[in-house]
Amino acid sequence: MKNAVSYLTAKFSQMRCCIFFMVLFAPAVSLAQTRGKVEVIKDPLIDTLIARRPFLNKSSSSVGTGTSEETVYGYRVQIFFGSSRQAAYDAQAKFRGEYPDIRTYITYTEPNFKVQAGDFRTRLEAQKLQNELTQMFSSSLFIISGKINPPKPDSSND
Repeated sequence: MKNAVSYLTAKFSQMRCCIFFMVLFAPAVSLAQTRGKVEVIKDPLIDTLIARRPFLNKSSSSVGTGTSEETVYGYRVQIFFGSSRQAAYDAQAKFRGEYPDIRTYITYTEPNFKVQAGDFRTRLEAQKLQNELTQMFSSSLFIISGKINPPKPDSSND
């Protein structure tokens, strides 16, 4: 019986010794890894596309507006706000009848339609239009700040 106990004691001490060395040297082995080198393989046309990106963005933004300039911040006068689509189009037509040179915009944010007019760089210009419209539109008029389309430059001065 003593031989069995001494045999088991010897085995447990060998196992403890192995576990101790594994715990001690395993982190050293894992830290000894070398850094690798990453090689990126890509189509050379990607570099060409990245170089042309500013020109592509400028031309894509000018497709819908007809101008090559980017949008800027300014003011518009909101002349209608409501849930009726037909009333929004009627308000736009009424405004265009009196002011055909000023652009109007209809936007839909569920469940309401908004009709905004003008592309003004200063609040004073928008305030002037708002004062003129108080007789035409009995509902409350608001001046809205946000991105606007810049006015077209005068080519008659050239």
